[in-house]
Amino acid sequence: MYRALTLHDVIVAGIAVAVGVAAGLLLRATLRWLGERASRTRWGGDDVIVDALRTLVPWAAMAAGAAAAAAALPLTPTTGHNVNVALTALLILAGTLTAARVVAGLVRSVAQSRSGVAGSATIFVNITRVVVLAMGFLVVLQTLGVSIAPLLTALGVGGLAVALALQDTLANLFAGVHILAAKTVQPGDYIRLSSGEEGYVVDINWRNTVVRNLSNNLVIIPNAQLAGTNMTNFSQPEQQLSIMVQVGVGYDSDLEHVERVTTEVVEAVMCDITGAVPDHEPAVRFHTFGDSRIGFTVILGVGEFSDQYRIKHEFIKRLHQRYRAEGIRVPAPKRTVTVQQAEALGESRGEPPMPTAFPHQREAGEPVR
Repeated sequence: MYRALTLHDVIVAGIAVAVGVAAGLLLRATLRWLGERASRTRWGGDDVIVDALRTLVPWAAMAAGAAAAAAALPLTPTTGHNVNVALTALLILAGTLTAARVVAGLVRSVAQSRSGVAGSATIFVNITRVVVLAMGFLVVLQTLGVSIAPLLTALGVGGLAVALALQDTLANLFAGVHILAAKTVQPGDYIRLSSGEEGYVVDINWRNTVVRNLSNNLVIIPNAQLAGTNMTNFSQPEQQLSIMVQVGVGYDSDLEHVERVTTEVVEAVMCDITGAVPDHEPAVRFHTFGDSRIGFTVILGVGEFSDQYRIKHEFIKRLHQRYRAEGIRVPAPKRTVTVQQAEALGESRGEPPMPTAFPHQREAGEPVR
């Protein structure tokens, strides 16, 4: 110190610290109020920015108060320099954390807006956050006077050993980046793997892909396995799809009448049931002369994969009810059974020979007499 510490210096320093703390609290309350207003807007970026500033601005105000207090005290040049360096490093650290939150939030917002339904691709968010934090950490070290050149050299040499030890993890990481960059799978898509797993893609992170099946259970699939297997994506190139229902009518039916009635039922289902495609053009295609019926296929339009079960259920109910009202018969299968009786049995009893065979026609499920 160049001079002795006085009461006036302590009072001025205390006032500077108190003003900094009060300004930080006031700014935090103001930003909280702005955050409530930002949450009412459609754009999600303002929410991320205001939420991040709620951390940075109060710390900056308190650091400014501490710097003013240090300037008011009779400190030696070395002590003053150390205090300024510490406060600068604290501000850089707070700025780094804020920048990581802002950038990660913006990346998450962009990923969700381009992914369709509610989902998130946290692999990009995590990579962005790690890169920003690493850069901020290096800047803090440089500010504190620590040389980062040996650290970078050590990281370069040790990176090879780390890469060899984490081959599986790195394979999943780059496989996840490749999947998202190629846009073969996006969060919200309904997929089915060749191994049988299927469901909605909930998240693609740095190691695995989370899939939620229709029973609301989560299936965890490593990214490398997902990238290397045969897969059907029911959400691309478009989410709407067509399903086929197999129907059959008797040979005595008027096929023109059957087609007209079936088309009317399809049109009603497409307009009444949630998840159907109202502008879908009904299609009825006869294709088979069966044993007891003429088979045909009815093509329905659905909005997404999980809607097909509800739409098919309602279509079959309405079609059955309409066929009964119109007198259109859906026959049960019939079989002709030939029972063969041995001639030797009758001859051994001195009875006249019986016919070697006789036909007997019965309905399915009727016992043979």
